[in-house]
Amino acid sequence: MALTIREIDWQDTLSVRHHVLWPDKPVSFSRVDGDETATHYGAFTDGILVCVASIYLSEDSARLRKFATLPDYQGRGIGRQVLAKAIEQLKHQNIKRFWCDARTTATAFYQKFGLSVEGREFVKSGVSYFRMSVSWPEAN
Repeated sequence: MALTIREIDWQDTLSVRHHVLWPDKPVSFSRVDGDETATHYGAFTDGILVCVASIYLSEDSARLRKFATLPDYQGRGIGRQVLAKAIEQLKHQNIKRFWCDARTTATAFYQKFGLSVEGREFVKSGVSYFRMSVSWPEAN
């Protein structure tokens, strides 16, 4: 399976976001304020978009949102490769803090990237989350 990871337009993220994260909501629920200015990554295999991740910058911090891999492609390391590429690029952009609201079921995944749980579990739209983050020294 040849995998290609590249930046994509925000509109291209919506079908994967919707299918994986919020299939019971309208597609518009998968759109995020700031999508137009965020950086969006897509992973393609055999020309099919199978994973998306969106990064929203604010001063010297970056937030991961709407990170999703199609079910048939989960467990193959695709999401890990997408996140590793995004983090690598962020470290060269003077980003000092990387964070996300991680679904409770995904905290172990994010811990592999050095993120730690902050505070208490909370619920958004019926799903349980933890805020997780990592701080980096001065950019490389």
